[in-house]
Amino acid sequence: MKVTSANIRMWSRLGQRGAFFGIAMPELANQIENLKLVTADLALLSGMDRFRSAHPEKFLNVGIAEQNMIGVSAGLAMDGHCVFATTYSSFIAVRSLEHVRQHLAHMQCNVKIIGSAAGVAAAKSGISHWATEDIAFTRVLPNIEVYSAADSLEAIKLAEYAASVNKPMYIRLSGGLNCPIVYNDDYEFIPGKLVELKQGENAAIIATGLMVAESLKAAELLSEQGINCSVYNMHTIKPLDKEKLNELFRNNRLIVTVEEHNVIGGMGSAVAEYKATLKESPRQLFIGVQDTYTNAGSQRYVWEQLGITAEQIADSILKEIIK
Repeated sequence: MKVTSANIRMWSRLGQRGAFFGIAMPELANQIENLKLVTADLALLSGMDRFRSAHPEKFLNVGIAEQNMIGVSAGLAMDGHCVFATTYSSFIAVRSLEHVRQHLAHMQCNVKIIGSAAGVAAAKSGISHWATEDIAFTRVLPNIEVYSAADSLEAIKLAEYAASVNKPMYIRLSGGLNCPIVYNDDYEFIPGKLVELKQGENAAIIATGLMVAESLKAAELLSEQGINCSVYNMHTIKPLDKEKLNELFRNNRLIVTVEEHNVIGGMGSAVAEYKATLKESPRQLFIGVQDTYTNAGSQRYVWEQLGITAEQIADSILKEIIK
């Protein structure tokens, strides 16, 4: 996939799922004969028109039948296909979890489940369409790797990587239209590796999904007050980059994890679980959904209620550092 500044801006306008399904998937279908894209009635909303028109034989819409979609996808994988199966993250990670466990985690079928509208991207639809527990549910399943895209370019990188390997995984897409840009230039996507985006010595911020962009803004706000934080993008939540985490734990007195997900069971919990196995480790500040639900509204409104805007992230870190 050719990466240019113009393309990055265009993919940002399309959002993560628009870039994933409207840009990456049609190109991958041109290259991979046995590729299949299966959806549970989200073709139009996810920008699949280009794929469906160019590759009708590789496309299947099972309708509003998410559990059945996982079973159909597993069957296609057992017949030798590389399968991408998608619907809202909330439905994949909750309604279909038993089927993901049995057909994909246990049987290790080559199905990549793509959860769109993760976090509170479907903000006005309320908690039925939010996914603030999906990382917790999927990362506990053996044999399932878990990824979360920071921006639209990374969503495309994840699509390319997923198509190149023969194993099940969960990919979390949270950015809607006009998704904030984290990567202004092309970069090498290395699965399982933390990406350093900013250097600093007062604290290390580890963020995932849309919170990467918010954390970069928060770090800039803190720098204006003389506090310099490093910022890392954790696009791979399972498996963890333990080698880099060890380095961060040695060199920082404060680790801050930021996610658009419940702080119980999410990315921050994954970091803390590993940190707890070490003889010495720094304290950790968990920023995310504080085990609660809130009212529906715009995404920015919901973020404000949850305390995960850039300004609130910066304020939480400042209070933790000076206390």
